[in-house]
Amino acid sequence: MHALPHLSTIDWLSLATFFACWAGYAWFSEHSRWGDGGLVRTSQAYRLDWARRMLEREIRVADSTLIGNLMTSVSFYANTTIYIIAGLVAALGASDKLISVTADLPFGGVGNRELLEIKLMLVLASFVFAYFKFTWSLRQFNLLSILVGAAPQCKEGEPASEEYARRVAGANNLAGDDFNRGIRAYYFGLAASGWLLSPVVLAALAISVLIVLYRRDFRSPALALLRNKV
Repeated sequence: MHALPHLSTIDWLSLATFFACWAGYAWFSEHSRWGDGGLVRTSQAYRLDWARRMLEREIRVADSTLIGNLMTSVSFYANTTIYIIAGLVAALGASDKLISVTADLPFGGVGNRELLEIKLMLVLASFVFAYFKFTWSLRQFNLLSILVGAAPQCKEGEPASEEYARRVAGANNLAGDDFNRGIRAYYFGLAASGWLLSPVVLAALAISVLIVLYRRDFRSPALALLRNKV
């Protein structure tokens, strides 16, 4: 808290822009009515179709392999995030050296030690958030594998089949959504590093990340492919 008085008005405005972009886009893509046509919710519909097809199969080796591939991706990001967090913690311990190294950088360097520490803490918090999302996603994928293993073989149209398919798809959605939130935290964590140069760079990078995420989730060829528009 002793570092807060070192923040200028432009620092506070840039921080407000950063958090508004992050939280605002999360709400827009996941909870607003405008997010219905995005990549997140379109993928959820395909997960339900996958669950329905899975219940019709007697042998589910392919489904287990697909879940394993998803878990491998999440594990990779979780492990990578640990190294990033360790590096940032080490940087906090060497803040005096960082100040001397960055003294000649454009935009006036990183400021005093207290200001540098709070800037690094923002980056660190972003990646800690990502780590928690990735590990929770991994645990939910484990729950998904249990549901697949316990799934009965059903014919399409049976009430029990549809109920169980929605349960499986729901677990898949929860895991996938937390993985997406972890990836989003990576993007904004990179934007947070711009604060080391200037608060203006922080705000500019946050807005740039917002634009990139919107284009990929709502205007990308991948979305067009899923929605049969190519």
